[in-house]
Amino acid sequence: MKLVRLLVKTSWIRVVFATLAGLLNGVTNVGLIIIINSMLRGTQLSKSNLIWYFVSFCCLQVICSTITQALIARLAQRVTFNLQQQLVYCIIACPLKQIENIGIPPLLATLTEDIQSISAASLALSNLSTSVAILVTCFFYLAWLSLTLSYLMFVFVLLGIFYQQFLLTKGRYFLKRAREHQDKLLYHFRSVTEGIKELKLYSLRQEDFLNNDLQITTKNLSIYRAMASDIFSIASGSGLLLFFIFIGLLFFVLGPFFNIPSVIISGYIITIVFMISPFRILLVNLPILSQANIALEKIESLGLLLAVDQTKKLVNIFPNKPSFTFQKEWKSMQIQEVTHTYRGEQEDSKFILGPLNLNFYPGELVFVVGGNGSGKSTLVKLLTGLYIPESGIIRFNGQDINDVNRKWYCQQFSVVFSDFYLFERFLGLDNSNLDNKAQKYLFQLQLEHKVRIKDGVFSTTALSQGQRKRLALLTAYLEDRPIYIFDEWASDQDPVFKNIFYTQLLPNLKNQGKTLIVISHDDQYFNCADRIIKLDYGKVIFDRRIKARKKVL
Repeated sequence: MKLVRLLVKTSWIRVVFATLAGLLNGVTNVGLIIIINSMLRGTQLSKSNLIWYFVSFCCLQVICSTITQALIARLAQRVTFNLQQQLVYCIIACPLKQIENIGIPPLLATLTEDIQSISAASLALSNLSTSVAILVTCFFYLAWLSLTLSYLMFVFVLLGIFYQQFLLTKGRYFLKRAREHQDKLLYHFRSVTEGIKELKLYSLRQEDFLNNDLQITTKNLSIYRAMASDIFSIASGSGLLLFFIFIGLLFFVLGPFFNIPSVIISGYIITIVFMISPFRILLVNLPILSQANIALEKIESLGLLLAVDQTKKLVNIFPNKPSFTFQKEWKSMQIQEVTHTYRGEQEDSKFILGPLNLNFYPGELVFVVGGNGSGKSTLVKLLTGLYIPESGIIRFNGQDINDVNRKWYCQQFSVVFSDFYLFERFLGLDNSNLDNKAQKYLFQLQLEHKVRIKDGVFSTTALSQGQRKRLALLTAYLEDRPIYIFDEWASDQDPVFKNIFYTQLLPNLKNQGKTLIVISHDDQYFNCADRIIKLDYGKVIFDRRIKARKKVL
């Protein structure tokens, strides 16, 4: 039912037309049964009329079946496309903290496995709609032949429905367990791709991973899927048995005992035999529908975790005209009593960053230093608006930052994170003279012999980590934002280029009036900074100015 509601929500007009075409298809099938039954028992209609009726109903059946399946198939593709877009929009609109709590493997599983399950079930609905229409119209025909026998047939159907529902519930349980292990399997796949070097270098780690992580997860996944498949196979085989039981009961018991006319018995038997094929299609596709419902439940649970008011926020992610511009001229950014809490697995385990009280000004070069785990990277996410402060205020150029203007506030920053991602092309940048500007920066970053740029696309990103960071820095140059943040950017650079970064690149950006916030462990270059902020276990130990601040007119 969830899948049907999704289809109706996507395009109720197509669903209505497909339903009408399916019903008409069912009527034509019943018409064919009536014609065949009339031909077998003899009728007053001439043979030529029967032929014309037979041919007409056959043509109408083909047309209605084609229309039904085509409408549902197109609707299924639209549902798949909309779901993929909606999920991506939802991820972009969701607060970063909640995305981190969900984790990458569940998101990937939803964007791939769950969407494909829904797509397959949507396509299966084209056959199911036709089969259900045939079954319903056949029941009406059986009731027209004999209302009393149709009551008995209805009892058999109810018993079959309860029996099938019992088996389907069991099958859905195992499918749910399999879906949970699918998330774990994707996590292991990620471990293989990202931890390949560590696995290759230590055979015991490799053996432990293969035997106790990957093998156990794949084995459990296989067991749950096999058990679900077995249950659905039992449901499919035993469901068809009810038809043959009723045929035997009708032919050997009810017919002779109650003197039921042979015309009614033959009509019932022909109709029931005709119903077996659509009923088989129904049973075969029920597991696909169950898997799709589980996928929809997973997506819905993910949507609840994302906590996004889609009708409000998704509309504003990509406005028709760019409305989020950066503030070229600004006076100050103030952080007042801002805190952020990391909660551990235990209730009493938590790490608190803050309360922070910091001020930043245009044309300033600020170093943020401190040991690992002191809160430097979290500070970056708070400063840039990626994390929402649990308490306190961030004020930019006199404006308090809140849910209304937070997206505008984020546009003021260009950041190269320590775990940065490098896109293959320049996104969101004006293409006019972009290649020439980028080429100039390539020379400055000493990458002209490694990378070429054409139409805003890198010729390759298969470079060392340090070189990839330089390309990320190039992208930051082209974004030309008022505030730049570099999270341990120089850690992957060789000594020569590290010196260029601190003594040339940073001063050049500062001379352009940019504010630079640099997270660094390179104490030999601390003298390049105007200010040094030191963090230790979430607290500001000192905020020391080394050079006098120049007033910006």
